[in-house]
Amino acid sequence: MAVRGAALVPVVALGLVVGGLWWWAVLRLALVPEHSGVVEGAVAASGWGLSLLPVHATAARRTTRASRRPRSDGISDPS
Repeated sequence: MAVRGAALVPVVALGLVVGGLWWWAVLRLALVPEHSGVVEGAVAASGWGLSLLPVHATAARRTTRASRRPRSDGISDPS
């Protein structure tokens, strides 16, 4: 039987590697800008651009115009 969290390990590892690469690029740009190149700038800019994505956004819920369920006594309120 497979462990449930085993599929999560490669995803977490990839996230740590990509995050480490981004931090390396940002620190290199900040600390030694004269030795930084296009690659560091591209990695830092793309990581920053990814942070702007609205990953928390979800699709809007559709509302229906269905009528309410009738009361249990079947008589509507005259008011």
